[in-house]
Amino acid sequence: MWKFIVRRLIITMPQIVLLSLFVFIMASFMPGDALTGQIGPDVDQDRLQELREQMGLNNPWYIQYRDWILGVFQGDFGTSFRYNMPASEIIQQRMINTIWLSLVSLIFIYALGIPMGLISGRYNDKLIDQVITSYTYLGFATPIFIFGLIALWVGGFQLGWFPTGGSVAPGLEPGSLEYILSKIHHLLLPGLAIALIGLVGTVQYLRSEIIDTKQKDFIITARAKGAPEQRVYNRHIFRNSVLPIAAFFGYEITSLISGTVFIEQIFSYPGMGNLFLESINIRDYTVVTALVLLFGLAAIIGALLSDIILSIVDPRIRIK
Repeated sequence: MWKFIVRRLIITMPQIVLLSLFVFIMASFMPGDALTGQIGPDVDQDRLQELREQMGLNNPWYIQYRDWILGVFQGDFGTSFRYNMPASEIIQQRMINTIWLSLVSLIFIYALGIPMGLISGRYNDKLIDQVITSYTYLGFATPIFIFGLIALWVGGFQLGWFPTGGSVAPGLEPGSLEYILSKIHHLLLPGLAIALIGLVGTVQYLRSEIIDTKQKDFIITARAKGAPEQRVYNRHIFRNSVLPIAAFFGYEITSLISGTVFIEQIFSYPGMGNLFLESINIRDYTVVTALVLLFGLAAIIGALLSDIILSIVDPRIRIK
């Protein structure tokens, strides 16, 4: 077990290095540089060259990469020209909101997806299974921002049950009960919008696992011995089918990255996704580069977690 984890960690290290190098190279190809947005069009060219020299922008790319990656290891992503403050502080503020949104989305995904998958698998080819399967096909084919817009229009504007923007009602004291309830209220609708798309994979996988498990020899034997059908499902089919779902926890995290970017923008939710799109529009390259690196790290770590969990659930996949 530990050999597998260590080996998987060794494989992850080069991935992180390649990711950082890819992010840096892509940022260097973007129009402008770290001075973009900080200087006016009438700045003296001699002064401009002096600033570029001070910031190391005239150094070879490998020197710039070295300086940048050393700063990243120290938590220094540079300074945002829009907010005139370290990018790490801005991202930290927004990251908390995104983490809460992702947590609520995961709760919705598993709270809705697992029961739907269990019902669909148990009653496969019945009417209820056809309804659930049709929804999953629709979910696979529909972009997440469509679900977000529909959820905002119905739950926010038509029914008026949920706020249509922000992360908390203004004027509330942080830490108070009203503040916490307001934060939760603002999280429900965008979290549900993400979950409505995110659960389709869980439902389809669980359905397939249940249908496959129902045909296994030990299930046929249990039924032949006269075990009640409810016991067969609860103690054998459901238990063996639900466990592998835990292995996809890391991949759920990866899928949430793309989902929060669009949902946060639609709901004007102050998270990392909203900050990412805003920074692209105003060419705040320092923040954009930092966020792309963090999103990539989250995807790599999510895949690592999934492999580790899957090795615990199913020891057969461990590398000998």
